[in-house]
Amino acid sequence: MTRTKRRTPMNTQDLAAALAARTGLTRTVAEDTVSTLLDLIATEVTDGDKVTLPRFGVFEARHRAARAGRDPRTGEPITVAARRVPVFRPSSAFRERVDGRP
Repeated sequence: MTRTKRRTPMNTQDLAAALAARTGLTRTVAEDTVSTLLDLIATEVTDGDKVTLPRFGVFEARHRAARAGRDPRTGEPITVAARRVPVFRPSSAFRERVDGRP
């Protein structure tokens, strides 16, 4: 199937519309499904758990240690605080599909 390049990135509503078109769900049910799925992933990662979707990837939170940095306006040294950041690690099957390999 040949697809033309989208001019804008796909957003949540576009994803729900595509889900509705492929599955025959109503658009409202598809929007609720996508919204609930994204909320579940965010909640699990926030709680410190990993979400593994086979043949797609892994969502998780990682700890970033505090580090030295510089204020870009003044050049003064500052300390960047430690924090947790969300990370997505794609599966090899997903990477190959994006690369165009079967």
